[in-house]
Amino acid sequence: MKKRHASRGTKQSQPGYHCRGRIWIENNGETFLGFGRVVLLELIHEHGSISQAARSMEMSYKHAWDLIDSMNRQAGQPLVTTNKGGRGGGGAKLTAAGQKAIKIFARLQQRLAVFLSQETKKLGL
Repeated sequence: MKKRHASRGTKQSQPGYHCRGRIWIENNGETFLGFGRVVLLELIHEHGSISQAARSMEMSYKHAWDLIDSMNRQAGQPLVTTNKGGRGGGGAKLTAAGQKAIKIFARLQQRLAVFLSQETKKLGL
C-alpha cells in the first residue's frame, strides 16, 4: 500500500491510503507480458515497425527485438511477425495472437483495478 497526499486546503486534501498493483504474466519464471511489453506490442501495431515502436518508447531496437523474441518464444506462436527488405528495412505486424494477448492483458488490468478499488474502500484508515 502506498500513502498519497492530495493538495492542501480542501476536504479531499486529507491523507488517503490506496491499494495499488501491477500485473506481470510469467512463464516458467520468465516475464511473458507486463505493461511495458504490451505498450511495445500496441506501438508495433500502430506503426507497423519495431524501430519506430522502440523510438517511441526511447529504447534501443535491440532491446525491443529481445523483448519481442522472448514473447514470441514463450507464446508458442508469434505475437509479432516481420518482413525483410523493402523501404526502411521492412515492417512488423501484430498477429491475431498478439492482438489476443493485448486484450487478455487489458481485461486483467481492468479486473485488478476493480479489485484494488474495492479493497481500498475496505481499508477504513
